[in-house]
Amino acid sequence: MNDEMTDKQTPETNWRSPFHAIRAIDYTVIFVRDMAAMRRFYEDVLALTLLRELSPNWIEYGLGGNTLALARPSRTAADAPTPAGSASLQLAFKVSATEVDQCADELVRQGVALLSPPTNQSFGHRTLFFRDPDGNLLEVYAEI
Repeated sequence: MNDEMTDKQTPETNWRSPFHAIRAIDYTVIFVRDMAAMRRFYEDVLALTLLRELSPNWIEYGLGGNTLALARPSRTAADAPTPAGSASLQLAFKVSATEVDQCADELVRQGVALLSPPTNQSFGHRTLFFRDPDGNLLEVYAEI
């Protein structure tokens, strides 16, 4: 141990991680298997606002102050695609309580199968679960 440290100082208390500077998630990337199907789903079914298309392999949507990107793995990750039938992530979209039911109705109207219909949970959320074309688990919820 360093002789200059006092009894109250330890390496752990003097060290501040540079990651403490993180204030928010700026964007989320979904690595896709079927870009055409995913794009149709996020634009036509979920009606997300297209921000920009940087290439056929990178499409961005605006969600509040965040960005949701659909991408094919390439530049930084050459990972094999997630096997069909396996979700690689879960996204939760927050709405008002009445909008949970409206979203469920719209999903059914668009032919999307619900995994769980609108349900009041014991922890104070009204939830709705479904999947995107690549099998990722999506949730629409409201605090109740």
